[in-house]
Amino acid sequence: MAGMATHLITGAGSGIGAAVARRLHARGDALVLLARDAGRARELARAYPGSRTLVGDLGTPDRLSWAFSHQTLPERVDSLLHIAGVVDLGRVADLTPKTWQAQLNVNLVSPAELTRLLLPQLRVSRGAVVFVNSGSGLNAHAEWGAYAASKHGLKALADVLRQEEREHGVRVTSVYPGRTASPMQEKVHRQEGREYDPSRWIDPESVATAILTALDLPRDADIHDLTVRPGR
Repeated sequence: MAGMATHLITGAGSGIGAAVARRLHARGDALVLLARDAGRARELARAYPGSRTLVGDLGTPDRLSWAFSHQTLPERVDSLLHIAGVVDLGRVADLTPKTWQAQLNVNLVSPAELTRLLLPQLRVSRGAVVFVNSGSGLNAHAEWGAYAASKHGLKALADVLRQEEREHGVRVTSVYPGRTASPMQEKVHRQEGREYDPSRWIDPESVATAILTALDLPRDADIHDLTVRPGR
């Protein structure tokens, strides 16, 4: 993206989202950071001086429109970066509807709703939507049922959006990172009963590099799907 662009980012508080936010902030782009509550918004504003914050809870997608109606949405959005996500492992025999719904809300329904609410700005800017998916969005494994279902759904959302918004010049990329050293991965290891060694997994900065590659690609080309696997 040539010149200073405006990026709306979810999940900027840690892991891949924080790595992306740091890189874009360092190069002088404008950031609009989604926070789940006012306290988190203040933390993000301190971490990224000059950035704007929006408050909205991805756990309750049906309330995002109401929350935004009491705030000022950015007039320009060059990219919408869906990086926030939650995971809760469990066998299908044990997962409750509450566990299913929590992951579907944050990982799938809220990205769809957030995209819907910001499509007018993205169409004007001929911007980009990046969905940070997961290896689980391509392959499902035992005990990952709810998370994998949400991420398979996110792949479908991206594929459909790409076709629907092509006429408006909106680019859509799905990024599928393998296991990445992050607080989420630490939680997964606890649930798996395994010792967590971050040096075994992808550095969030490496995934950020992949995301920025998709954002900065000249308009004569388009990255639809980008798989990032551990290199060691």
